Amino acid sequence: MSTDVRPIARALISVSDKSGLVAFAGRLAAHGVELVSTGGTRKALAEAGLKVLDVADLTGFPEMMDGRVKTLHPAVHGGILAVRDDAAHQASMKEHAIAPIDLVVVNLYPFEATVARGASYDECVENIDIGGPAMIRAAAKNHADVAVVVDASSYERVLAELEEKGGTTLATRRKLAQLAYARTATYDAAITRWFAQVENDTTPNTRIFDGTLAEALRYGENPHQSAAFYTGGAARPGVATARQLQGKALSYNNLNDTDAAFEAVAEFDPARGPAVVIVKHANPCGVAEGATLEAAYRKALACDPTSAFGGIVALNRTLDADAARAIVEIFTEVIVAPDASEEAIAIVGAKKNLRLLVTGALPDPRASGTLVKSLAGGLLVQSRDNAVVDDMELQVVTKRAPTNAELADLAFAFRVCKHVKSNAIVYAKDLATVGIGAGQMSRVDSARIAASKARDAAQAAGLAEPLTKGCVVASDAFFPFADGLLTAIEAGASAVIQPGGSIRDKDVIAAADEAGVAMVFTGVRHFRH
Repeated sequence: MSTDVRPIARALISVSDKSGLVAFAGRLAAHGVELVSTGGTRKALAEAGLKVLDVADLTGFPEMMDGRVKTLHPAVHGGILAVRDDAAHQASMKEHAIAPIDLVVVNLYPFEATVARGASYDECVENIDIGGPAMIRAAAKNHADVAVVVDASSYERVLAELEEKGGTTLATRRKLAQLAYARTATYDAAITRWFAQVENDTTPNTRIFDGTLAEALRYGENPHQSAAFYTGGAARPGVATARQLQGKALSYNNLNDTDAAFEAVAEFDPARGPAVVIVKHANPCGVAEGATLEAAYRKALACDPTSAFGGIVALNRTLDADAARAIVEIFTEVIVAPDASEEAIAIVGAKKNLRLLVTGALPDPRASGTLVKSLAGGLLVQSRDNAVVDDMELQVVTKRAPTNAELADLAFAFRVCKHVKSNAIVYAKDLATVGIGAGQMSRVDSARIAASKARDAAQAAGLAEPLTKGCVVASDAFFPFADGLLTAIEAGASAVIQPGGSIRDKDVIAAADEAGVAMVFTGVRHFRH
């Protein structure tokens, strides 16, 4: 036996999640490992016919205070923490009749799940584990001698070494210790977040963010950057909860763009009708509503067919065969939808590299949440932009009020504008984007670029004039000068939606009135960086 291999003579097992428990404990017992357990875990093992010692037999004390006190005892922690080759430790163990514990298997009270199902304050508090984290941390600290398991996914690794080597190796115990401390850190992070929410504390002195590795990625935004995808445990439908039905592995940029596309399409309630968003480099390049998903896709594609090549397509309804046939006509990286029909899956399957993701649902654009951006030496943390144009009181500020058709297009355009990088300008007509200007340092340049793209799209489609003629325009923030508005009017816009709030609002309104253009203020800005 290698000198760093530690045999397992006694295992303490206390788990809330009993997945694979009996089979794991049975194989330990088959190798002569003595099993010690508590409460429900001991009962499950005993009912399976396994010989198991109650932890009370070690401590000489029964469980008390509704199970709050059972393992917090020197007979338990001494057996875990004792350094095996320390003579003084061994003498203390002998003096106090403490037997060593070589394997600690603990997963914690389901605090996160309890909070997620909306349990009462008292029930959440009762599901804060105390003894479990103490045993986990003790075993992880003493990993030179003790193995600790906090998840059923590690059972097989321990069993394989036990069967092959007669015990656990130091390399395995170190890895298990790392996993153990990650679990207790995650657990404590969930508790402190919950307390902050209970206290409505949006700026706690310490913020803890955690994630679970979903996938190590080939590289990041660029090949020289390392990257991985971590899930945060939130139930929000999207890339973190999606099932990939086919296609190549998702890259860093695929994941980022798919998230942007799906969050954007979620702005369009499927009860109102089908909608499609096409995204390239995290910016929408075409968005439309239509009578069918296919019709919506073709309208969205017409906005900027050049940029749509190699893009991400997000749909707000189940992907059907007609929409699938239309989408696969050009090279597309990812399709994401709440679901997909069997026929649609088969159609997409002909393109073996095309990724198809189904999420089961759409995220709620009104739901609260937290967004985090890293800075040198720190983090910027803010609440999610959950403002929805349907909930805003639009203020008509011009002499002419928009028509009902213009109002529908204005709401559509502002819905899209929320998901375009600032400075953002969106031209829309008949519930479809006809020009998008994104990410420019000046608003007037975004207006010009959007108009230029509309002219290019018209030329590609063989149209006599760009679709911006008779369109509406949305701006994610106020027009600081009239020049951006005049550029939009020159492109053909007849109505405008913007937050308002500029010191030159009167000048902008006067320019709109002079041109006979209707304009509404939302009072809500949608910067996105």
